[in-house]
Amino acid sequence: MRGEGKGVNRACALAPGLALAALVATVATPVGTALPMVGAPVLALGGGAAAGILLRRREGADAVFDPGLDLARRRLLGVAIVLLGLGLPMGAVLSVGRETAIVLIGTLIVGAVAAFVVGRMLAVDRESATLVAVGTTICGASAIAAATAVLRPDRQRVAYALGTIFVFNVAAVLVYPPVGRALGLSQEAFGLWAGTAINDTSSVLAAGVVFGAGAAQFAVIVKLIRSLAIVPLCVGLHVGRRHITGETGAPAGSLRQAFPLFVVLFVAASVIAGLDILPAALTHPLATTSSWLIAVVLAAIGTSLSIDRLRSAGARPLVLGGVLGLILGAGSLGLMYLTGWC
Repeated sequence: MRGEGKGVNRACALAPGLALAALVATVATPVGTALPMVGAPVLALGGGAAAGILLRRREGADAVFDPGLDLARRRLLGVAIVLLGLGLPMGAVLSVGRETAIVLIGTLIVGAVAAFVVGRMLAVDRESATLVAVGTTICGASAIAAATAVLRPDRQRVAYALGTIFVFNVAAVLVYPPVGRALGLSQEAFGLWAGTAINDTSSVLAAGVVFGAGAAQFAVIVKLIRSLAIVPLCVGLHVGRRHITGETGAPAGSLRQAFPLFVVLFVAASVIAGLDILPAALTHPLATTSSWLIAVVLAAIGTSLSIDRLRSAGARPLVLGGVLGLILGAGSLGLMYLTGWC
């Protein structure tokens, strides 16, 4: 009985925030369909930001809505990605990996070198530079979480890095689709550009959805292949942790805690899709549900957008993240032109 009571209390605590994010996403989805140049992801993000402003004006609202909103931000993206994997056979994923290997690997190398050089030029402390660099070059908040699990850095520096990534995630969703159209990129070319240059998976998918369904699918595959770089990243950080954490002496965490589970589940879902055991009638509903969940996640993320949070990112990490973002975007496009993608 106690377990049932705790479960009911937990559900009651989560319900307001989840309901708010779901409501914003449900409104944004048909409006975004009617306005494809804007798209449901951007509308959900904006609607969430507006809801967040209203919530912060009400005393005690944070305590009511934050548990559900936090769950939406942390968990639902993984569910959406796994559902998307059920519509992406493993053969297609491997094919995309082979076709995009030069651009993928080249962009990671460009990002790593730029992070080292620009971080030194800006005199950003080693921990902050490492967190911003891995977040920008690999996969946003997931990579920062992975590095944090290994390095155990100062919490304020983690907050700076996450704030920086958050700022440029929002910018990417707004800027990349119109720039891609201006450049005349195809669906696959835009998906490759977004998947290699935008840092967080949610923003990659959101930008892809705004550009087109084909771009979204291709971008997610590229992005998840790019996310696999978390493995060598965590191994490298784990091996060199004494040097990386030398300024604080913070203990290192385990590799097992660092790897995001949704990547593993996506691979499993993609394998299932390749076996052709799912009814074809489920393909469209699964894709629709995945897109709606992405809107829910972005609505929840939008509620956390505030001037104070943007200020808390600090000037130097923001500059580092912005410069790295520009270098990755330009570097990815350059490699795409050299390899015939554009």
